[in-house]
Amino acid sequence: MAYKWTDVYMIAEDLADAFPDQDPQYVRFTDLHRWVCELPNFEDDPKRSNEKILEAIQMAWIKELE
Repeated sequence: MAYKWTDVYMIAEDLADAFPDQDPQYVRFTDLHRWVCELPNFEDDPKRSNEKILEAIQMAWIKELE
């Protein structure tokens, strides 16, 4: 299934699997943006992201690890 920027929970699950040693609380948004764009199931326009979306992904990733 292809992900878009609005699929924050699915993206967070994939990030947790891809970067198990990362603490998402300390990830810079520039790195987060790049990592999301590099996910195999991600197929949205990289320019469509914004700080609000990246923050939502970061928060979902934090919750995924709880």
